[in-house]
Amino acid sequence: MTASDTTEQRVAPGVLLGVFASAIFLSAVLLFVVQPLFTKMVLPRLGGSPSVWSVAMVFFQAALLAGYTYAHGLTRFMPTRLAVPVHVALLIVATFALPLAIVESWGRPPSEGATGWLLGLFAVSIGLPFFALSANGPLLQAWFARTGHPAAKDPYFLYAASNVGSFLALISYPLLIEPFTTLGEQTKVWSAGFYLLIVLIAASGVLLLRSPNALPARTEGASDEAAPTWRDVAIWVALAAVPSALLIAVTAHISTDVAAAPLLWVVPLALYLATFVIVFQTKPVLPHRWMVVAQPFAIVALVAVLAINVLTHLVLTLSLNILAFFLCAMVCHGELARRRPTPRYLTAFYMWMSAGGMLGGISAGLIAPHVFSWVAEYPLLIVLAILCRPGLAWPRERSDAWWWLLIPAATLAIVVPKLVFQYTPDANAYWIAIVVLLSFAFVLQRQALLFGAFIALTFVLANLYGTDGSRRATVRSFFGVHKIVDSEDGMFRVLLHGTTEHGAQQIRDEDGLPLTGRPEPLTYYHADSPLARGIAAARARKNGPLRVGAVGLGTGSLACYVEPGDRWQFYEIDPSVVRIARDPARFTYLARCAPDVPIVLGDARLTLADAADASYDVLVIDAFSSDAIPVHLLTREAMAIYLQKLAPGGMVLVHVSNRHMELATVVAGIAEANGLVTRVIDSDEGDDDENHKFSSNVAAAARADTDFGALAQSDDWQLEEADPDQRVWTDDYSNIVGAIVRKMRE
Repeated sequence: MTASDTTEQRVAPGVLLGVFASAIFLSAVLLFVVQPLFTKMVLPRLGGSPSVWSVAMVFFQAALLAGYTYAHGLTRFMPTRLAVPVHVALLIVATFALPLAIVESWGRPPSEGATGWLLGLFAVSIGLPFFALSANGPLLQAWFARTGHPAAKDPYFLYAASNVGSFLALISYPLLIEPFTTLGEQTKVWSAGFYLLIVLIAASGVLLLRSPNALPARTEGASDEAAPTWRDVAIWVALAAVPSALLIAVTAHISTDVAAAPLLWVVPLALYLATFVIVFQTKPVLPHRWMVVAQPFAIVALVAVLAINVLTHLVLTLSLNILAFFLCAMVCHGELARRRPTPRYLTAFYMWMSAGGMLGGISAGLIAPHVFSWVAEYPLLIVLAILCRPGLAWPRERSDAWWWLLIPAATLAIVVPKLVFQYTPDANAYWIAIVVLLSFAFVLQRQALLFGAFIALTFVLANLYGTDGSRRATVRSFFGVHKIVDSEDGMFRVLLHGTTEHGAQQIRDEDGLPLTGRPEPLTYYHADSPLARGIAAARARKNGPLRVGAVGLGTGSLACYVEPGDRWQFYEIDPSVVRIARDPARFTYLARCAPDVPIVLGDARLTLADAADASYDVLVIDAFSSDAIPVHLLTREAMAIYLQKLAPGGMVLVHVSNRHMELATVVAGIAEANGLVTRVIDSDEGDDDENHKFSSNVAAAARADTDFGALAQSDDWQLEEADPDQRVWTDDYSNIVGAIVRKMRE
């Protein structure tokens, strides 16, 4: 028996494939668990804004491109006998960044320019481990292609295996990891997995070097294989960029109205990865042609919902957005898989594909928020996804020519009445126009250009004639999009974030005359609201001027409860909100009720901690954006800060109204953990939508029941005890899924 025969026995095909597949799978798991894990650590620094995940995705995509470029260079320019120890050494050096943690020396985020600060924080905290992990997928596939294994001729199946690991990791995080483990426990297990990965990659390298059938570094495949052209590269980049950008846009869209939480980050990302798993299979379980047929149905349904807003059910709304995204990604990635090169150009293919992903991420996560005053990138990317359908070409049939004449005519019919004559149709006319445009789009679904054109016209119509009143201004910042809208009768001006009113003011009387004098607080702050009653009870109990800290400014409605001798202070993270509230041409609550009230900019957990102890008689916590919740303001540690800043006899009022989550028991849990008593009012009745006066739910916490004053004698404010079966939320643990489930059971 020769030495070569002995080596072949030691490197059995099954063992070789098992080691490589295990290394790729574990690497993918670690790569995609760290994304929601570390981003959740960072959220409290920036007020729980959904934009944190968008910027994080840009960092991850940039690091992924850097890793893929490094892998390409290593396989192309370095002999295998050197490449293996070099990469193992890089992984070992990366362990010096473990365990995962925020670099405290990075300091607090600035009031302006949070994007750059956040990218830097990710880079210095987890940049090296993430870079090392991101190179493993293409590098190990390239190494496997050189082993001479029977399956090495088409190693793309390992890319599907890699994405299976990524998919399982992402789905497991919100459903199995986050609800049952703390961040500290997660980082310990992650570090152990990283050390195990180094062993597996070293073993893969050894098996490659000892494989008797190993191919030379630059000769995978036949020598006469044509190299990809720049046209091929441009198509790869485009097909990767559109779904990558759409991923960020759809995630921001759905997380704005629920919560900036891993659950709503990982579902779109997991499905995004699942598309790679499917399309790179030898025999895809969902054939590409099926996806091409199904995509128009989902897009037309989604555009109808976005334009008419007929769906209000959380699960149905999320499902439709996610389904349309999944089908768009499947079509784009299916086209990408059809155009993949031979294994010889594998690392180059992944590098350019990653470049497209990064360009898409930068476009949607960094550029779009500064270019558009509203989330225009979401509809724009839906149209671009349509243009990625196969067979994109100008219609050649003469019978189609009249459709091209109809498009400019329809554009003029939509734009001119609004921009020239300020015409606003009634709801029925608006809905009919939407249905007509979408019908044309659906009929022309096989012609991508015409299909995309009519979908684009539908979005133009919806933006010009949307049914949310007369829009006066749209202001976009890192923390979201704020719309200032006048009601159709001109009596009220409203501040909207997502689909939630953050304040409203009556600006004219029934005769259309401007109102002057001290404005009346509306929405959740009207005179009969729980927050107003809580402040009144505190004032009566103290029988003197109040010291109030209010987290969340909105339009400044609460300022009109300031009385002579009071000392109030607002805490607001978004500078654009401060500018809106202080502009008397928009809202006059601050200008007419408390023009000199101080406003502290920054995240409330950080800025409130700087306040003197025992400095407030009342703390109002109302910092939710749309229906998204900053989780870090609802933890045991957050309540400890509130307690520290609360004067003897004071109370905390937490606004817990939410369409999708039950939060009163969360407040009761964190209050009891700090030795506090909780009373809750659930005022679901009494809405006066016509006058913008809404019911609300508020949880009040205090050291003793007597501190609630008149609230303790009210039948409306019930004592709320902590649920012994519900784990207390902490900075290290929260359970968004549980809050959603409890709300659905109500």
